[in-house]
Amino acid sequence: MAGRRVVVIGDVMIDEWIWGDVSRISPEAPVPVVAVREHTFTLGGAGNVASNLRALGARVAFVGGVGDDSEGARLRAMFDDLGVDARALVTLTDRPTTRKTRVVAHNQQVVRADWESTAELRDDDRQRVVDQVKLSVRDADAVVLSDYAKGFLHRDIVDAALAAPVVVADPKPANMGMFAGVTCIAPNVAEAARATGIAIVDDASLDRAARALLDMLSCRYVLVTRGEHGMSLFTADAARFDVPAVARTVFDVSGAGDTVVAVLTLALAASIPPEAATQLANFAAGAVVEKLGTATATPPEIVALMDEHER
Repeated sequence: MAGRRVVVIGDVMIDEWIWGDVSRISPEAPVPVVAVREHTFTLGGAGNVASNLRALGARVAFVGGVGDDSEGARLRAMFDDLGVDARALVTLTDRPTTRKTRVVAHNQQVVRADWESTAELRDDDRQRVVDQVKLSVRDADAVVLSDYAKGFLHRDIVDAALAAPVVVADPKPANMGMFAGVTCIAPNVAEAARATGIAIVDDASLDRAARALLDMLSCRYVLVTRGEHGMSLFTADAARFDVPAVARTVFDVSGAGDTVVAVLTLALAASIPPEAATQLANFAAGAVVEKLGTATATPPEIVALMDEHER
């Protein structure tokens, strides 16, 4: 899988983390006072997909939008430090760079503050993005479409991305129809239920919802992530393929879906059979949920979890 070129397209954001401890309540209001001991920044949203791909040895290019602000400059520098080609980042003057600030005390999130716009791109900005996508996917082994419902993705962008041999989408339910024709979509159970209007309460309803998505989008695969119940892969012409969850301890599930999409895409780009790709993605998710905050899974961590599971 290492060395494959993957283009990530979607909603990029900065995850800001303020880490500290609480020993008292504020005299000003009934809220905890966090004594800050660390302040960090990580790539979030579609940026976390790029981070996971780089951790697996992929060559990564990114197409997204940032504001004309200091956080946009920070985000470009973070991509540069990571070794991601971010020349296709488009500066958007009508919105801020998306930033999510989390205050964490004693390994528990106290509060989150968001800076963002969810308005659709202006027509001229969208055309700039489409042009960048067309250039970026020319020699790509695969594309990830990472949708966080911030208004960046559009059917015109998806159409341009479909020139790549493998296209994996992680869509929000309200935008599901936008991704018709992709190779694979990877919703979680709640997203699959909302997108289809089918309440998923057992294996039979899960099967109906996933096959409705296959029909709706005319895609080759639907991978439904199911938390503690593992994952289920569906194809139009084969029986469902289930894998159980393998995490030893769950500390934080945030960003686990990005890890799944990254590993699945890279595996499919390397012509790994979809069932084996699903198993790899499942072990990667098991490794990443054992970490606090948005994180990545490295090949040695994935292999170690696989070896332990086999024993």
